[in-house]
Amino acid sequence: MNNVLTMVLAGGKGERLHPLTLHRAKPAVRFGGKYRIIDATLSNCFNSGLRKIAVLIQYKSYSLDRHIRTGWSVLNPEAGEFIASIPPQQRISEDWYRGTADAVYQNMFLLDNERSEYLLILAGDHIYKMNYAEMYQFLLEKQADAVVGALEFPVGEASRFGVLGVDDDFRIQQWEEKPANPTPMPGDPNQALVSMGIYLFKTQAIRDYLMQDAPEDTAHDFGKNIIPRMIRESRVFAFKFHDKNKKAVKYWRDIGTLEAYWEANMDLVSVDPLFNLYDQDWPLRTYQGQYPPAKFVFAQEYQGGRMGVALDSIVCGGCIISGARVQNSVLSPDIIVQDYSEVRESVVMERVRIGEHCKIRRAIIDKDVVIPPKTEIGYDLDLDRQRFTVTDSGLVVISKGMRLDASLHPSG
Repeated sequence: MNNVLTMVLAGGKGERLHPLTLHRAKPAVRFGGKYRIIDATLSNCFNSGLRKIAVLIQYKSYSLDRHIRTGWSVLNPEAGEFIASIPPQQRISEDWYRGTADAVYQNMFLLDNERSEYLLILAGDHIYKMNYAEMYQFLLEKQADAVVGALEFPVGEASRFGVLGVDDDFRIQQWEEKPANPTPMPGDPNQALVSMGIYLFKTQAIRDYLMQDAPEDTAHDFGKNIIPRMIRESRVFAFKFHDKNKKAVKYWRDIGTLEAYWEANMDLVSVDPLFNLYDQDWPLRTYQGQYPPAKFVFAQEYQGGRMGVALDSIVCGGCIISGARVQNSVLSPDIIVQDYSEVRESVVMERVRIGEHCKIRRAIIDKDVVIPPKTEIGYDLDLDRQRFTVTDSGLVVISKGMRLDASLHPSG
């Protein structure tokens, strides 16, 4: 894989994840307590043997860039290996990245510097496990100019994606962008092939198409512009997703909405989660701060009813559950939950402080939030809407750094 240059697209705003993305790029949002969303993609790269990785950043990129520097600076530049975050540099124009294809076009200097024969394009905001080396071998076998990662999806739900029409050899014949009536797979009228936003190209082939697209009045997007044009003129194939998650059902998630983000985290605390964090054959890497072990204090029989306990939950280092109950929740590092409080079905990020006698359920609490004693969240949604973001499904989301008014949401 030394002849493959990888570019990870990580500059999107992630507006459907507001307020979690008000202060950070979507790939930098925490997932599963200790990880960031981008860690899934970068771990796939490492586990696939890729060692030349450029992360193309743009929107509110400080925390994402810091995470890459502190958590992923493990390669040896002297051996030609690197992982680097690349902001827009105005090398070609004064524009920000105008689309996925334009982001790559503006960084063609990397292709010139590395002289790699192949270019792999990945999204930095999806959760899945995939060995890209298998996709590379598929491209060589088919003598293809481009290969698109494709996921089998029910036809009735495929209209949310780019849908690939293929022949029996999986050569792509047509591309439909969010069609009303998706084309089914050959031999299976109930399934369609949808694009995963993963593209592997011969470098020289994609260079020509990027050069053609740059001056034109297009969306400068791989799915809308580049791939449809390549299908007409070059050899483009679909590579069916080979899941390395070792579960009965293939796992690929675009956790682009608050509900999808919460649901993906809640799956992790189930008895048999769909996404496996514990497979040492396919490790999920990240930066880990220097936190002490999690601590649970006060036992009921000795302290008049107080019990520090977490059930069916993920609790990261530095957390203290002090005479409180945490259930079906994900706690990031350095969280304190005080006496007699309850936290249920919630995702809580770093350095949150939850006072005594609080009741919290179905909430996402961003970092550095201080919740005063006797606060209720998730029980009276009309009151919650006065101060917080509340989704249509009743999920309460508290923005980063909020200091709550103790007079709101009293529990008596």
